[in-house]
Amino acid sequence: MTTIKKRRQRGSRTHGGGTHKNRRGAGNRGGRGNAGRNKHHIHLHPPLGKHGFTRPTSTEKGREIFPINIQDLDEQITSLVDAGIAEKTKEGFRLSARDMFENICESDSVKILSSGQINHAFEITADAFSQKAVTQIESAGGTVIYTGNSHIEEE
Repeated sequence: MTTIKKRRQRGSRTHGGGTHKNRRGAGNRGGRGNAGRNKHHIHLHPPLGKHGFTRPTSTEKGREIFPINIQDLDEQITSLVDAGIAEKTKEGFRLSARDMFENICESDSVKILSSGQINHAFEITADAFSQKAVTQIESAGGTVIYTGNSHIEEE
């Protein structure tokens, strides 16, 4: 048999409202509506204006850095010549690093890094080089050509 809640709670003093301090009107909830908004209800309203992290311009969309290790160039040079990306000269090999990537924008940069050893002389054209890569390429008898298209700060 179902009972009516009002009837069931007769004699219980607070009718399921907790202690006698609860359910005492607007004072129990800090005022009516938005009362006290600048005091105890401030957490309900997020602040206006620009806040937070600003992304550096070197990593913004459309300015991506494509790294290439010189050891990878050295290992793949025969396949790069076959694909027409690099050409063999009497001094060594000549290639443009931007030609290695298909979907590269004009604002993107290609940087040559110095990981590994090289056995061939390269004439490499790229947007940026690490200092160690420049010394390794030149010590192997190659040359480095900067395109001047880089937004990367040189090391």
